[in-house]
Amino acid sequence: METVNRLDVYFQGVRVGTMAPYQRYRTAFEYSEEWLRNGFSISPFSLPLKPGVKIAKPDPFEGLFGIFADSLPDGWGRLLVDRMLRRQGKNPEEINPITRLSIVGSSGMGGLEYRPVYGMKGGTPTADLDLVAEECRKILRSEETGDLDLLYAMGGSSGGARPKVMLRLGDEEWIVKFPASGDPADIGLMEYEYNLCAAACGIQVPEVKLFPSDHCAGYFGAKRFDREITPAGEKKIHMASASALLEVSHRIPSLDYTSLMGLTWQITRRADELLKMYTRMCFNVFAHNRDDHSNNFAWLCVDGNWRLAPAYDLTFSNSMGGEHATTIAGEGRNPSAKDILSVAKKAGISMLTAKEIAARVEQTVEERLSGYLDR
Repeated sequence: METVNRLDVYFQGVRVGTMAPYQRYRTAFEYSEEWLRNGFSISPFSLPLKPGVKIAKPDPFEGLFGIFADSLPDGWGRLLVDRMLRRQGKNPEEINPITRLSIVGSSGMGGLEYRPVYGMKGGTPTADLDLVAEECRKILRSEETGDLDLLYAMGGSSGGARPKVMLRLGDEEWIVKFPASGDPADIGLMEYEYNLCAAACGIQVPEVKLFPSDHCAGYFGAKRFDREITPAGEKKIHMASASALLEVSHRIPSLDYTSLMGLTWQITRRADELLKMYTRMCFNVFAHNRDDHSNNFAWLCVDGNWRLAPAYDLTFSNSMGGEHATTIAGEGRNPSAKDILSVAKKAGISMLTAKEIAARVEQTVEERLSGYLDR
């Protein structure tokens, strides 16, 4: 495997630009002339749509701009890629980020694609989700019998901590999750019911399903919202996380919901999008979803217009030290109604509206998720 030293970035078949290594731990990126004429800024703050070479910082994304780091597998996906590399006699620590993007190729989340592609062959996908869950369990326990080829073929470029695969149902692509080490046995059912509750709270979530199992309550699945079925076929949608837009690592808690409200306003300029973010904050507080880090909020860009992506990774969870990864008016351990309303006030939301949303979300969560919250 040769180190990649030049990588072209594409979106919907059009070359966005080119990136290359710069100095030892950084990368450079430049928009193509065609993209400058007809495209949009793929990351408004870091990569404005202007000519010239732009240099990424060494941290926190190993010298990449955050929008490209979004494409890289994280957690489970990186574990699989690194295992595959070792099996080929390669040291994962010696693979630079640009080469890793070439491994992602066209299989990453969102709409960006990378060429040239370094393809690692996987096995034949299966519809037996219990088999997939067992192979995931083996990999997580470092057992050599885990079927790397199967798991890589079905989800080798996926992010997040929990094992997952991509499953195609007709023309639609779904993400199906499996338990990680330490997860409760009913984690799939829990995430499914959390999503239904969020929808009842007025939060936009993707279409979800509970895939059946002979060994547990079921596996949680969500239809991909970064894909759209059109008469011309499947169309990819550009997506950016808060981590990418703000160039901050999701591994180090550094954000407050006041910041997320400000970010939402800056890129959407829509009051209804602010209400969506506020409602999500209320849900995460009342439903004890404290793993609300910067990678768990994203925005979609359609025809140059940004909007909040559907909510994802909704479940009962703790973060570092048991506190919210994203604080509420500076409070992470025990946010109060005063803290919640403080975020709303700073965002320009009327107190009457803010109180009504918070009360509705709190009541809905209490009615539908009390069994999980009382554990």
